Amino acid sequence: MILTTTPSVEGRKITSYFGVITGEAIMGANIMRDIFASITDVIGGRSGAYEEKLQEARHIALKELEERAARLGANAVVGIDLDYEVIGQSGSMLMVSASGTAVRIE
Repeated sequence: MILTTTPSVEGRKITSYFGVITGEAIMGANIMRDIFASITDVIGGRSGAYEEKLQEARHIALKELEERAARLGANAVVGIDLDYEVIGQSGSMLMVSASGTAVRIE
């Protein structure tokens, strides 16, 4: 399965369009990670705990997108867009949404 942010796959012809599909992941943050992240925010630097959670959410959203495309008979998803949101009371959850167009290419 080819996943790309571009509207086409160079050198390959799109033969069928299956429509827009999405994959989502919503990840909760736990209290210990929040405490260490707030310390990192105060003293500066990167928050490894949140970066790992963000990578995990992105991976899940793209995997879900790929699985939905495969169920439609697609072998690629083009025009992928990734969106990130903080949701829930006091921003306690991270949502990653991936959307794109499922297609069949030669």
